[in-house]
Amino acid sequence: MKKITKTGILLILLVVPVLIFLFLKNFGQNHFTLPRYIPLMDSTTGNVKFEKVIYKGEEINDTVFHSIPNFNLTDQNGKPQNSNLFKNKIHIAEFIFTRCPGQCPIMSKEMQRVQESFENEKDVIILSYSVDPEFDTPENLKIYANNLGAIDGKWYFLTGQKKEIYRMAYYGYFVTAKEENKNLTNLEDRFVHTDKCILVDSKGHIRGFYNGTDRKDIDKLVLETKVLLHELKQERK
Repeated sequence: MKKITKTGILLILLVVPVLIFLFLKNFGQNHFTLPRYIPLMDSTTGNVKFEKVIYKGEEINDTVFHSIPNFNLTDQNGKPQNSNLFKNKIHIAEFIFTRCPGQCPIMSKEMQRVQESFENEKDVIILSYSVDPEFDTPENLKIYANNLGAIDGKWYFLTGQKKEIYRMAYYGYFVTAKEENKNLTNLEDRFVHTDKCILVDSKGHIRGFYNGTDRKDIDKLVLETKVLLHELKQERK
């Protein structure tokens, strides 16, 4: 009986948010919004920065949030890419490498599910940054991408200068990515990187962090990406 009760509670926790979102989308006005992360601080005062914005026809003070910075990298097709790649688009970022024996294969399988969920949504893309760019050439990334069924123009695998990728991890997405020690033979110990997937809105603001190896957390990522996508489409009307 206890097992049945726990199963019922779990189903309710998983299903109710989805039903609420569908109801609001189809029958009402959706006032639910996701939090924005990493407010910017004024270096002279130590206080959170504010800026004047127009909201519903009125000028208000709004918090200034961190935006994902520019980069210069190369995708799996050998094409140069920069921040224009995700301009005015929602993107989901992760940090992996193709030789990874541990969490990366799980994360990549979960990203397959994310791709399937937004296959026909041109405003949602996936960025997989390699933390092992010296091995992960565009050619090797292309093989990896093909094995996952990655769709060109939807799922990008990025490589380039190691310092550029690590900079993006630390100062762009606020996650860990580094080469611990070149002399280590265990690749999982040599390359230390986050298992988090990061959801970023069309303005470059971080809206969520999710465990890329946890199926339930990725289900949450998919749902919250749909919330952002709905908001974006409403803004464009």
